[in-house]
Amino acid sequence: MAFASVIEDFQPRNNSYLLSKAEREKPVLKSTMVIPKKIISEKESYGKDDVLCYDFGNHFVGYVTMHISTKGSHPDAPAFLKLCFAEHEQELKENSADYRGWISKGWIQEEWIHIDTFPAVVKLPRRYAFRYMQIEVLDTSQKYKVVFDKIECEYVNAVGDQKIEPVQQEDELLCKIDKVSIRTLQNCMQDVFEDGPKRDRRLWIGDLRLQALTNYKTFKNYQLVKRCLYLFAGSTFPDGRVSANIFTDGSVEADDTYFYDYALFFVPILADYYRETKDQKVLQDLYDTAKEQIRFGMERVDQNGIVRDTREDENAYWCFLDWNMDLNKQTGAQGVLIFCLKRMIELAEAKKDQTGAAYYTQELERLTDASKKRLFDEKQGVFVSGAEKQISTMSQAWMILAGVFDIEMNRKILKKIKEMGLPYEMLSPYAMHNYCEALIVCGETAEATALIKNYWGGMILEGADTFWEMYNPKNPDESPYGGKIINSHCHAWSCTPSYLFREYDFTKEAEKK
Repeated sequence: MAFASVIEDFQPRNNSYLLSKAEREKPVLKSTMVIPKKIISEKESYGKDDVLCYDFGNHFVGYVTMHISTKGSHPDAPAFLKLCFAEHEQELKENSADYRGWISKGWIQEEWIHIDTFPAVVKLPRRYAFRYMQIEVLDTSQKYKVVFDKIECEYVNAVGDQKIEPVQQEDELLCKIDKVSIRTLQNCMQDVFEDGPKRDRRLWIGDLRLQALTNYKTFKNYQLVKRCLYLFAGSTFPDGRVSANIFTDGSVEADDTYFYDYALFFVPILADYYRETKDQKVLQDLYDTAKEQIRFGMERVDQNGIVRDTREDENAYWCFLDWNMDLNKQTGAQGVLIFCLKRMIELAEAKKDQTGAAYYTQELERLTDASKKRLFDEKQGVFVSGAEKQISTMSQAWMILAGVFDIEMNRKILKKIKEMGLPYEMLSPYAMHNYCEALIVCGETAEATALIKNYWGGMILEGADTFWEMYNPKNPDESPYGGKIINSHCHAWSCTPSYLFREYDFTKEAEKK
């Protein structure tokens, strides 16, 4: 893949002071015991080739224990079982042996176990993210069958069963979307804000920005945001660049993957945290890390004030924006840099760094002017990107979020791209969120509401208990990894409707209707 790291013998730079601060904020996970709501193909006992499936009724993250006894003669051979855990029922219909994708099949949630002695209490050591648990009895013997007396899951997360006031909305689908969004965020709140509790179970900075925003409007767990900020600042590339993600199992270690936009997002995450908490100590500890990310971002700006096209040097410089390999990222990257410069000015002013604030303001004006002159196509009335002058929704969304033009002009741009029916479609809830917010800040709340109902509501119609990593309404089975079985059906960056509903007034739009 284009973003795969090519760094050999990567050694992250760890800061023991910052990592010790992160460790102090590590949460004690709260747990609740849950049991299945129903059993599919329920029988009194099960022998060779029998299959049963437990439906827990909702998406859970936790540790499963099985209480198993036998019926018949004394067991004269081990019981041999295959266990499959699925976030979405469709996963149970797929054969993992057929998977040929580029993401390790080690993430597929299935186990083969032998049980030698009965009665048995089997506590599975791995943590699972699932709604469905399927058990296939591969063999017992002719003399006995197994009885599953009790199946239970220790459901874990950082916020427990904390109740969130539902969004004040008469539209039942929007209320359902809000509920599923909150469940998605809740199940991703573990020792860190995970991107997905099934896969990758890691702290990714692009997800963190959206998780933190939604968290401020719902659970208000500032401790976990603070921990994640210190982790990113505490383990970086050797030159100080913030990694796209952090490993926290065992020792803390930055991944050897750098995304241009993700590293810059350290700045608004810190700025949003400071807005919420006014925590001067965190600002003091992490301000230099934020400055460094802007410095690295500015290194990619050419003499004309434009971020160089990421396709010039993909291995060392990759920008994400969305799961779309056909998308040119140059203009989107420019928008992200301008967006982050504005938030850096906030941090500099809070830090009373007048020299820094003046510099960032000067660069903001330079990049904004350059964007209007060199990236905006006057004739077509939209922003273009790269040597091929590609027109995409994401380029427009990030230039709108960056505030390059005023609202009136931005609304004209939105109208233009709608008329064009762009070929470079958004493929992830992450990208869809940014487009929805661009609509909302331009006053197009009705259109954003319709989009949310169609996109996130579409996942609900497909059976979602939590929102997915990727959803293409035209092809719900699409996967960027080469197989849907590996897709994450509970993914952090898809939780943002709960943020949008509370940050912006959707009730007024409902009243108009």
